[in-house]
Order: sequence, then structure tokens, then C-alpha cells
Amino acid sequence: MKEFDVTITEKLQAVVTVQAETAQEAEQMVNDQWRSGDHVLDADNFIDVEFEVSKERELAQEKAQSDKTLDVLLVEPGQYPRMVSISGELESLQKTVGGYIQAVYPFDDPVAIVCDEEGKMNGAALNRALRDEDGQIVDILAGPFFVCGLGEEDFASLPKELTEKYESMFHQPESFLKLGSRIMAIPMEPAKPAPMKTDHSIGER
Repeated sequence: MKEFDVTITEKLQAVVTVQAETAQEAEQMVNDQWRSGDHVLDADNFIDVEFEVSKERELAQEKAQSDKTLDVLLVEPGQYPRMVSISGELESLQKTVGGYIQAVYPFDDPVAIVCDEEGKMNGAALNRALRDEDGQIVDILAGPFFVCGLGEEDFASLPKELTEKYESMFHQPESFLKLGSRIMAIPMEPAKPAPMKTDHSIGER
């Protein structure tokens, strides 16, 4: 697939009759009148159109993105995290989280949490808590999500040196209990992993 810039040139033409001493004077008079807005050409004056390709570019970035495989930490409700390989295509990312993707960046490391932006709204199972530096719950992620690295312009594989850190952070499955205005996260035993849908874009490592 290539990308092209195509220039469209429309031609409008009108004949204006003026009285002058010379052709040059007549041309200058009409030029001045046109610049002052006395003559406005519209669709009725259309006579021709031309198309010209001016630039051609290979869509290398698009191809690279579709061919890209990401190694990410997948965290599902009630289950231990696991490393999986997924395609970098948008459709694959959406299948992994079960909906339209939303990326959040709550950490100083060059990583993102990618989840279903409508997970809570659609009643997805609560998954893991996000905590501040004091260990207080600031948010709860709903539905499956994954932790990945950040490239210059898009998502990247989770760096190996950060895999253990985030596996440990989200290792324990959690259930949640509301007590008054407080929400408590309760550690729970992992459920039996749900079988992944057949999708050649997702593979466990």
C-alpha cells in the first residue's frame, strides 16, 4: 500500500468587456476590478478540472505496525497475570481487553495500562486496584487489561526488566467489598483461567 498526494486544479473562465485605449490597459482594469471583488467566478464559470499526482510515499509505518508483535502482561479478573504475545493492530488490542481501548499512565516507568474504556459502564468484573504511594486505593480497573511498554509513537513490548515488577504488583487476584464510603480489596484464590478465544493474533508465551 502506498500514499499519494493528488492536486486538484479547477479552471473557471469568464469574459469581461471593458473600454480602454490599449489591450494592456484593458487587462489591468479587469485585474484591478477582480482584486477589488467586482468579478467573482463561481460554478457557472467552470470549464475544466485537472488531477496531478505530486508525491508518492510507501506506508512503511502502517505495515510495520500491522506486522508488530507485542509481548505484554495480561491481567484478567480472578487470575494470575501472564505474559502473552499479541498483534499491534487495533482489532487485536480491542479483542484482548474486550472493548474499545483506553490507555492510562499512572506510573513513572515508560509503561501503559491498556483496558476497556467502557468496562465499568458495561458491568465488567472488577479486576485490580490502583494505589497511590501510601497504598490507598485511587481507582479500580474493570475487565481484562494489559501492561505494555511505550515506543516513540505507539505501544511496545513490556521491557523485560519491568516484567517482574508489574507481575508482582498485580500478582494477587482481588475481590472488592464496600464498607460505607470505603472500598476494601480482598486477596482471593485465582479462578481457573478462562479459555482464550481462537485468535492467531494472541498467544501465551
